[in-house]
Amino acid sequence: MREAEFDGKRVYVVGGSLGIGLSVAKRIAGLGSHVTIFARRREPLERAAAEVESVRRRSDQRIAWRQLDVGDPTQVTRVMGAAVSEIGAPDVLINCAGRAYPRRFEDITHEQFAETMLVNLHGCWNTVQALLPQLKANRGYIVNTSSMAGLIGVFGYTDYCASKFALVGFSEALRSELKPHGVTVTVLCPPDTDTPGFATENQTKPAETRAISASSKMMSADAVADALIRGMARKPLLIIPGAEGKFAVLVKRLLPGLVERVMDRTIARVARRG
Repeated sequence: MREAEFDGKRVYVVGGSLGIGLSVAKRIAGLGSHVTIFARRREPLERAAAEVESVRRRSDQRIAWRQLDVGDPTQVTRVMGAAVSEIGAPDVLINCAGRAYPRRFEDITHEQFAETMLVNLHGCWNTVQALLPQLKANRGYIVNTSSMAGLIGVFGYTDYCASKFALVGFSEALRSELKPHGVTVTVLCPPDTDTPGFATENQTKPAETRAISASSKMMSADAVADALIRGMARKPLLIIPGAEGKFAVLVKRLLPGLVERVMDRTIARVARRG
């Protein structure tokens, strides 16, 4: 989709109350889309909807919000069904809901692992499954948000990487299945991004993970949203915002041992400091 093609389209943004999701919702509202945002908590949704309304291109654009727990498939089916009936079927579904609590593997409980998989992987599965008939009818566009940690394994993110790597595989297979129906599937893989979620991550990060993060440049949520909108025009499998991220993925593909050695040196340096 080119920027002009967003005008008049219905776009559902899951995880649209904060961070990248909110930036995306505001960006596409500015392009003329009817935007519905979904998230668990009412107050952030109300604030986010007001922000999205403030940047819409025309007064006749519909901006709406719905509370939704993406990990509950029954609730997803019910809420999405009601949204389709009340607002209209989406032309674009953008999945941005996600969570991360980085810790060493031995400190990650089974409950944390299960919750991470539920939100990051099952959540996308649930929303796509609930809306697939409408997206096929509209020859729509699906964006699932993974991460650079869905392409490169990172110390401290064993549960998160498991969910985000899986999301890339799910999306690639889904893309193949839906291409004959005119539906495009793309995966957004942002680097560290300045969001409330990233601030939460910093509360539990091991020192080694902090050191690895410090070696790369953080992006703003608005910059990631802009990269997504530009990238969707090409309909690629992966959208990797920022030159640094693209370079890291290229090196990982061509020289995987080099990436591992660089991270190993960073980890060893932290260990020496005690």
